[in-house]
Amino acid sequence: MTNEEQWWKKSLSQIAASVIFYTAIPLPYLDKLDFSEVARFAPMIGLVIGGILGLFDTAMNYLGMAVLTRSALVVSVWIAITGGLHLDGVMDTADGLAVGDKERRLSVMADSATGAFGAMAAIALLLLKTTALTDIHQNRWLVLMAACGWGRWGQILAIAQYPYLKLTGKGAFHKEAIRSYKDCLPALLLLSCLSGLEILIDKRLFFALGMTLAGSAIAFVTGAWFNYKLGGHTGDTYGAVVEWTEALFLCVLTAL
Repeated sequence: MTNEEQWWKKSLSQIAASVIFYTAIPLPYLDKLDFSEVARFAPMIGLVIGGILGLFDTAMNYLGMAVLTRSALVVSVWIAITGGLHLDGVMDTADGLAVGDKERRLSVMADSATGAFGAMAAIALLLLKTTALTDIHQNRWLVLMAACGWGRWGQILAIAQYPYLKLTGKGAFHKEAIRSYKDCLPALLLLSCLSGLEILIDKRLFFALGMTLAGSAIAFVTGAWFNYKLGGHTGDTYGAVVEWTEALFLCVLTAL
């Protein structure tokens, strides 16, 4: 096997591992997958998720479904595709931040039971996504891809920028995969090009620039806020960064 063939085999194996780790999309059984670098492919997986949601939304629109019902179904499928992985992080993080004693926050976040604050955070987030999508009418497939991509770019930015608070955990190995800001640049370029499609499709330069600025700014601020509150990040806060970046990104786009 040549070096090029080995490279392709390794890349495809890592992409498959990323799909399995970040989604509930069924794949054939694959042996000896390496999950150590799945974080590198998170924004790409986000684009795949957004693309699936965009296709589903387009199909429902073709059938004449009302926009509110369609948006609620899209958000429901969104949860199903990710298996609630990141939404669980939202709830655990909210429960932890609700604790006044900073020393107990991590232990509360590690508890699998969902508290009142976690439930309220999940409800608020799903309402924001659904209502924001209802107010977006043009190129919804592109908006969904951008939201999923920027959410996961925020995750790798938080991994690169802030310390990990646990010695072990479901997000600990991400810190080994994303070591510097350079690891965030390829996805930043990819997402900026995705926003540029708005210029080619509808000649909306302002909207395209707004998508890029909003996505990158919200991703940065969300990760910084959780770091400010906790002094670092965990696997749960990585998931919270993804979800809140997606929701707030959609909200900002309604103003554009």
